[in-house]
Amino acid sequence: MTGSTIVHETLPATRGQIFSWSLFDFGNTAFYVIILTVGYPIYFRTIVTGSDPQADLLWGLSFSISMLCAALLSPVLGAIADSGAGKKRFLFLFTALCIGSTIGLFFVEAGMIIPGMLLVILANIGFEAGLVFYDAFLPEITTERSYGRVSGYGFAMGYIGSLVTLAVSFPFLQGGFDPENAANVRTTFLIAAAFFTLFAAPIFLLVPDRLRRERLGFEVIPIGFRRIRNTMKDFSRYRNVGNFLLSYFVYIDAVNTIIVFSTIFAYESLKMEAAEIVLFFAIVQTTAILGSSSFGILADKFGHKKILNFSLLLWLTITVMAYLTESKTVFYLLGILAGVAMGSSQSTSRSLFSLIIPVEKKTEFFGFYSFFGKASAIVGPAMFGFISSNFDQRVAILSVGALLLVGILLLIRVQEPAVRVQTLE
Repeated sequence: MTGSTIVHETLPATRGQIFSWSLFDFGNTAFYVIILTVGYPIYFRTIVTGSDPQADLLWGLSFSISMLCAALLSPVLGAIADSGAGKKRFLFLFTALCIGSTIGLFFVEAGMIIPGMLLVILANIGFEAGLVFYDAFLPEITTERSYGRVSGYGFAMGYIGSLVTLAVSFPFLQGGFDPENAANVRTTFLIAAAFFTLFAAPIFLLVPDRLRRERLGFEVIPIGFRRIRNTMKDFSRYRNVGNFLLSYFVYIDAVNTIIVFSTIFAYESLKMEAAEIVLFFAIVQTTAILGSSSFGILADKFGHKKILNFSLLLWLTITVMAYLTESKTVFYLLGILAGVAMGSSQSTSRSLFSLIIPVEKKTEFFGFYSFFGKASAIVGPAMFGFISSNFDQRVAILSVGALLLVGILLLIRVQEPAVRVQTLE
């Protein structure tokens, strides 16, 4: 099938459609908080690997491999979507991959290291590749003057979703990560899949693709590769975008590494119990709501780059304090700061990038945004896992701080453009 008609919708998004878009964030963070942060990482370390000395390295490799695969896919997928193939088709495909693989994790038991690694790799590929298309809806559902707050509201909705997920999952996690409670821990994987399925549905039902083909043919694949090739040839025209992506590559590597290994650090270095870890992440997610929503408004008012710089300096402070702390109480306080830093840095990164990219290539450039974010996550977790397994977790924390500092210095070269007056088209 090669014939197709381009459909370009120009009606502005309604509040209900914006809310439906944000509900996807509500649902996908259920996967993120259970599978990548609180539940599965410790389950994998203690139950699946039996606390093998190389468990941190195996977990870091699983995450890094998944990010490499998603990184390689992202730019081409974004270019294909911009050619008219439609964002929702791809978003549905990768969402289904994530949810199906998450359900598969329920059947992973002690000693099943390879299946446990393969399924989390597939699940995270689906999660991360889907974000290319989800993020690319932002320039379509609002104007440049509101990028910061709408992006922040989306992340805030996600953090609310993670809090609800933690509350529902807590009765199953409070028994700890001993073999006797393994079945209860695995139940939380099904809870994450159910939440993702339920709250992802509205974006597919209510939010339109503004540029799509009525019939999808295989010709969009070579079109996607040609668009990537042409963009790379002309990339010198987008120097400011390149400066941002280089900075983003470095600092988001540090942020992802902190998130991926935070529960393992709390469990191993601070000897926190399962209930204490859930409480810690509830604190992080609660303050992240404040960080994403309020700092999104501040970014629209005072400038996205200024707020992003502040967020990264806050992250740098957190890593130094984490290296020094031996106290659970201090670690809880760090959770408050980490939530604010996470919410503000993630939302302002997305809104600043929306501001500096060419509108006609928005999904393609969000593919590059996704590529750099995911490619960076190949380095950090693998590096942290190697240093932690062969030296010490606290030494590994210092490497994360170094990445943050480099990212802050690289961000200096990024120029934030004046807000353009636009209509939604």
